[in-house]
Amino acid sequence: MTGAPGGAGGSADPPVLEIPRGDLLRSRVVSDVGTTLAAALDRDLTGYATIVPQETLLLAGDARGVLTFEAGVPVLAYNTVTDSGGPDALAELAVPGPYRIELYAVAADGLRAAHDEEALRIPPAAAATELADDAGLAERTREAAPADRLADDDGEEADAVAAFLADDDRIAAIREQARAEAAERASEWGLDDALADDDADRPEPF
Repeated sequence: MTGAPGGAGGSADPPVLEIPRGDLLRSRVVSDVGTTLAAALDRDLTGYATIVPQETLLLAGDARGVLTFEAGVPVLAYNTVTDSGGPDALAELAVPGPYRIELYAVAADGLRAAHDEEALRIPPAAAATELADDAGLAERTREAAPADRLADDDGEEADAVAAFLADDDRIAAIREQARAEAAERASEWGLDDALADDDADRPEPF
């Protein structure tokens, strides 16, 4: 698996992201990324997961993610469609499920070059917090993470969450997409009138 984290031409270009294919452990559609994160943690996995949210499966969306692990703890996030890395890639993957996920095991030295890319790295518990919204899993992940990765964990996670919550356009787009999908399915199932009645009765959001 290869991908370029982006950047203009010239010597300032970051190196190409190279991740060996590895051994496939599981491939399935899940409603909650937390099940995959927990599996990686329980296995003490060194490897990676590919994550394709439903908006890509159904609507040709712009998020196809790679999340790597070292001894079960997430290390980097990368969106192979947008070339975003780190917290930005994680935010792009934080959309409603389900998700098509494949989990691979890789030899530790096969990920060394990728894990040296600081721009792609994420705080240890960020995936559990942003993708799974699971405080218990986030705490388990922090406990499993090496001490040198926890120094800036709380501050970086707080910044990432604050940035996402402050992104009104992104939140509005997610809500609008969910409403459009609901309307499309209602039309397919002949429920247009019921959906219209439901919208009319729904109170205005805060």
